[in-house]
Amino acid sequence: MSGSSSWSLATTGGSIGNSTGAVFVRAPTRFLSEFESKRRLASYGIQSVSERLVFSASEAEEAGRELGFPVVAKLCGEGIAHKTERGLVRLGLATPEMVRVAAEELLAKARPEDGETGVLLGEMVFGTRELIAGVVDDPQFGKCVMIGFGGIFAEVLADVSFRLLPLTRQDAIEMIDDLETQAVLEDFRGEPPVNREKLVDILLGLSSFAEADESIVSVDVNPLIISQGIPIAVDALLEVRA
Repeated sequence: MSGSSSWSLATTGGSIGNSTGAVFVRAPTRFLSEFESKRRLASYGIQSVSERLVFSASEAEEAGRELGFPVVAKLCGEGIAHKTERGLVRLGLATPEMVRVAAEELLAKARPEDGETGVLLGEMVFGTRELIAGVVDDPQFGKCVMIGFGGIFAEVLADVSFRLLPLTRQDAIEMIDDLETQAVLEDFRGEPPVNREKLVDILLGLSSFAEADESIVSVDVNPLIISQGIPIAVDALLEVRA
């Protein structure tokens, strides 16, 4: 399976239509926070950055010193699925003062529907390539693992690959090989090739994770930034049955 799917995934239950006109009814779902999503995925080998979840500006300053500058700050809560659209991300915070101000601003942006919120501080990851990976639950075929190009490449290339669960190592290798823009996975703008074995391990981890927990509706690891050839999960979002 490659390319894009022909159905739209709802986020809070309801019905889903596909290209045949059939309608599938979904149970209500909810999102987990980015912090909790990453915590669960980490046990399946999906590497993230060093992070701290804090609940005040003073705690944020201390966490920034512990992590080392620069850092990224995000408002984090179970009701927050789209941080960028709401202006809930601060990049390149290089001093304790910048972290404190960012934390104060982010906490002030919290809404009641966000649930309990905190500030998630993480190391800055640098890389010119971004991938996306995840799990989707197709109402016709069942759960699938996907991988594709993210960031600016997502808009230009629309290059993605899917496989049904359960995934074998050979399946994961073929998924990566199916991506049409292979040149971006090789030496690129002074950076080393993508470590394909690490990428395979991420896909297998997603498959195992989705198999182990029937409540999982979708997994969105976006972006996977390629830093010195290593794919690192910079953001992640789990959708589960309510």
